[in-house]
Amino acid sequence: MNPLARELNDDIAATNPHVLDMLSELGRELYFPKGILTQSAEAKEWAHRYNATIGTAMEDGVAMNLPSVMEHLDGISPNEALLYAPSQGLAELRQEWLRKTLLDNPDLVGRGMSLPVVTNGLTHGLSLVAELFLNPGDVLLLPDMIWGNYRLIFQVRRQAALRQYPFFRGQGMDTPAFREALLGVCRERGKVVVLLNFPNNPSGYTPDEEEADAVADALVEAAESGANVVAVTDDAYYGLFFDDSAVRQSLFTKLVDRHPRLLAVKADAATKEVYVWGLRVGFLAFAAAGVPSGSPLYTALEKKTSGAIRGTISNASMLSQKIVCDALRRPDFFEQRRRKAVLMKNRADEVKRVLEDPRFAEAWTPYPFNSGYFMCLRIHRINAEDLRLHALRKHGVGTISVSDTDLRIAFSCLEVHQIRDLFEILHQAWRELAP
Repeated sequence: MNPLARELNDDIAATNPHVLDMLSELGRELYFPKGILTQSAEAKEWAHRYNATIGTAMEDGVAMNLPSVMEHLDGISPNEALLYAPSQGLAELRQEWLRKTLLDNPDLVGRGMSLPVVTNGLTHGLSLVAELFLNPGDVLLLPDMIWGNYRLIFQVRRQAALRQYPFFRGQGMDTPAFREALLGVCRERGKVVVLLNFPNNPSGYTPDEEEADAVADALVEAAESGANVVAVTDDAYYGLFFDDSAVRQSLFTKLVDRHPRLLAVKADAATKEVYVWGLRVGFLAFAAAGVPSGSPLYTALEKKTSGAIRGTISNASMLSQKIVCDALRRPDFFEQRRRKAVLMKNRADEVKRVLEDPRFAEAWTPYPFNSGYFMCLRIHRINAEDLRLHALRKHGVGTISVSDTDLRIAFSCLEVHQIRDLFEILHQAWRELAP
């Protein structure tokens, strides 16, 4: 093992040895190298005459550039747009995202957590989680309604064993099923990684306060049983809440400082929260019970995460990070975001109004939804994939089949006036297929 990795492991073990036990074999081996990047950082501070350390081309102190590139970046300097960003992300962006996180989740104020590390979108952040915490055969606990990419990220790339539980019971989350599945894994394995995605993709459901408390309490119970629990909140669609039932703060807030064997990991991104899907700026943060911000444990986890980034993509886009950071610093950022959330709520409300039409009851039953980009229909009597293909090929309407029975509708990309027409066409397509 590299001495730098051993040093980081010692820092983690000295603070909370359970967290060290949670790491995968790869996670234990990861470190941030003291090579070119460290020497370049030292040169940046001390090399007052010449700095010949890093592989970028400079011209009169400015990043060498082509006018055909810079003409698209009015108001942004070449150094801000074109140079490498640190592997852990721009320091000012990390601070701004932490500030936003605390404003959105006031229950986190004064509680210990790491500084967010910048990832290349949320998918990359989840891949880093998989590398840090999952060995082949380790169990990842998920509901039966999931984003399909989880299978590639965790099952295919890291050979995790996926265990699933029923997500819904009636008009809410099946928290007893979650608890039963969680404790069952803990009795078998002594370690579990739990993925909590709210608002949920594909269903568009966020638990209410009571359900969120039940989930958090079950995770604490699992930790109290002697198991090591890594609880990952996938907060991709955070902030898009459409009625009073949805809990407003991330479930991450209910997991911080709960038990030494419970490590909370927050994966989120500017992707949906700042409406910048293609800029690929995400974040990963950690919180362990009784560990204050700035602890060597958090520094070690940040360095291991940065090492994983350095060893794969090197760093996320400097230009993307600059754009997101500047947006977060705007005094009207939260008002801009609020206005877009209102547009999304109007679409969700229209979906609910349209689905109240009793004519549709023969064709489907809507799952509960109160947040996010999506809602799902449980299709009656015919296969959901057959309906998807028929609606697409005959009527030119695209949807996503997520199982034999379930069809996902992304109302996020529909105008309000288009929503009734879409469901009318789906109903017509269903009637053309139904026996």
